[in-house]
Amino acid sequence: MKKVSMAKGILAIVLIALTVASCKDTKKEHNDEDGNHSGKMEQDAMGDDKTDSSKKTMTSNGSDMKAEVVFAEYFELKDALVADNTKEAAEYGSNLVITLKDFNISKYSEEDQSMLKDIIENAKAHAEEISNSTIKKQRRYFKLLTEEVTKIIAITGSTNKVYEQFCPMYEGGSTWLSMSDEIQNPYYGSTMLQCGKVQREI
Repeated sequence: MKKVSMAKGILAIVLIALTVASCKDTKKEHNDEDGNHSGKMEQDAMGDDKTDSSKKTMTSNGSDMKAEVVFAEYFELKDALVADNTKEAAEYGSNLVITLKDFNISKYSEEDQSMLKDIIENAKAHAEEISNSTIKKQRRYFKLLTEEVTKIIAITGSTNKVYEQFCPMYEGGSTWLSMSDEIQNPYYGSTMLQCGKVQREI
């Protein structure tokens, strides 16, 4: 009887020990889950912050939003020249100067940064000339601006399909960029609106 009582006592102690150990493991697992969950939330929050921060300068496909603004203003300038509107062309030229000054090239490779620096300086100079010139000179500088904007697209890419179009008549042959494959010539405007062809898709 004494042996049975001892056996029951030992069994009770073992059960208590197992229960305590089990409780500790459960608590640890619970803490781990909470810790991991909390850590994940912190990581997610940090990730979201990083994503939000990157969205300020980069689009979802990795292209540069500052570059996209440059392209948008270039297209507005082109449309103003198509419409023979000197005043609007001058305004868009001024806007483009400001946007190009704000262009952040630090995210690019050293080689690209070196090229972009020169390209942007040239583009700014051409845009500035457009901002205070007659329409004849605006078109001449627009040709030079187009060369620089084409180089920027080659480095940064674009979220939009861009068409390089060609006019064989203006100054021995000149290109411009458009978001439409429809020909609307910025070098001649209403005089020869449909003079030109699509040269390539960028």
